[in-house]
Amino acid sequence: MKAQMQKGFTLIELMIVVAIIGILAAIAIPQYQDYTARSQVTRAFSELSALKTAAEAALLEGKTIVSNATEQAGQVDLGFTGSSLLNNTGKAQITVTGGDTATPTLQATLGGSASNAIKGATITLSRAAAGTWSCAVGVGQATNFKDSYAPTGCPKS
Repeated sequence: MKAQMQKGFTLIELMIVVAIIGILAAIAIPQYQDYTARSQVTRAFSELSALKTAAEAALLEGKTIVSNATEQAGQVDLGFTGSSLLNNTGKAQITVTGGDTATPTLQATLGGSASNAIKGATITLSRAAAGTWSCAVGVGQATNFKDSYAPTGCPKS
């Protein structure tokens, strides 16, 4: 009698493959979500940091920095056009405090299409009188914010 050769996979072999894929997915999905949140915070930080040049130019000209108000005489609008990762829309996404001093602060709150882990966190750029800028990320209402989400040089406060 001729021996028949096995064709295909047995049920146990398929179950083992499915179990391995499940284990890999259980590890990979949270890592991917962390990566996504970290990249979104970094992107929002970059968008806010781009405004430092306009703020410096306004300070050198002796003008007041404004963000969401209509520009008046002696004022400079930073020119922010909006981000899908921040709360509100357009220029209202950036809050400027101390725009009439040498130490302005620019602040934005993450929201919009940002990851749920970072919604409600704030990014703050502050200028010292000496001309240096510092950054801080505030957790705010972000309940699952991790220290690793904050960009390098911009610590979580």
